Amino acid sequence: MTTPLLPIGVGVSTDVEHRPGRPNPYRARVRWVDPASGRRRSKSQAFADVEQAQAWLDAMQRAAKGGVDPDAASMRLAQYGESVMRLALRGLEGKTLDPYLAGWRRRVVPTLGHLPVRLITNGAVDRAAHGWIAEGCGRSTVKNSLAVLVRVMEQAVRDGLIDRNPARLTGWQREYQRAEDELDNPRSLALPDWTALATLAAALVERSHGRYPGWGEVVMFAAGTAARIGEVSGVRKGDIDRDSWLWTVRRQTTTGLGGLVDKGTKGKRARQVPIIEELRPMVSAKLDRIAEDNGRLFVGPRGGRISTAVLRDATHWDEVVGSLGFEYLRRHDLRHTGLTWMADAGVPVHVLRKIAGHGSLMTTQRYLHPDRQSIRAAGEALSSHLTGLRSPNGPQEGIA
Repeated sequence: MTTPLLPIGVGVSTDVEHRPGRPNPYRARVRWVDPASGRRRSKSQAFADVEQAQAWLDAMQRAAKGGVDPDAASMRLAQYGESVMRLALRGLEGKTLDPYLAGWRRRVVPTLGHLPVRLITNGAVDRAAHGWIAEGCGRSTVKNSLAVLVRVMEQAVRDGLIDRNPARLTGWQREYQRAEDELDNPRSLALPDWTALATLAAALVERSHGRYPGWGEVVMFAAGTAARIGEVSGVRKGDIDRDSWLWTVRRQTTTGLGGLVDKGTKGKRARQVPIIEELRPMVSAKLDRIAEDNGRLFVGPRGGRISTAVLRDATHWDEVVGSLGFEYLRRHDLRHTGLTWMADAGVPVHVLRKIAGHGSLMTTQRYLHPDRQSIRAAGEALSSHLTGLRSPNGPQEGIA
């Protein structure tokens, strides 16, 4: 028998009946007249105490006023979100809608979807957001995931299921500020040398299912070119010039509607990145095996697109980096490693900025931190300069 639903705006009468001797002795009941058929309808549920029974009646009365499914209050977030998603996202354009839906499917539902709507708290959302940040999700990814959750929970407020929206967080972006502050000491986030990178790549391959060598190639290429994992996933044969050994970065693989999709680079502009000698044999071998210019250089074991999350899960990343003593290392730190090495190698900041694709020179300058030897050399250079000024044959202007 189908459970009767409350029509919008219907008037209801309520009562609580006490039936001693039963496991749930308090039966709460709502009654109403169906405006379409004129028939008298009812719905009831048994509870352990009168407070629970009254709370259920209150929810039924709110549901009747708003035309909400009476059982929506006990729905899990995933189920409720799917039922109201069209309403919650009304008015959004496609370019905004796609990342919102991707955030809902890939982050919100796996993290919070199992909880009933009324049990979604500010603390639960806060922990979810910080978990996404810890996994290496970018600022815009977390923002889009929270935005769709805010809209769904706002609909729950309008439906009378909850009193306030618990998804409206403040302060979560400070996590990114702290991460950016860490760049004042780039060596704390970079691998120390090429040997450490090769060791990491080999360990990830060894830990992966079937010992797929492609994971090690992705890691080596990402660090050696200071590229994002999404950009490594997006590279095609036609993007590589073997005469100059330059890679033209044109696209990145990212989360979109229906799964992983390719789109333009983060800076919306193509840029060129050098392919160093250490990478050329591997890249050359891959180019030789690809027939078409639009063929991908880096794919998963089954030929699919890769992402930072796919790389993490397929290689048991967290376990591997921990066992090697690199507990801090995230997939994005491969890019940080490459930029740090280039800065230490003396690449001029304006060139490093072009390779990195940074919009601001200040972002690039974070990588230009001299080591102790450079600082001592600067002091020695100043002393030498001052000695020259004091010398009888040195410049004397401006000296009292």
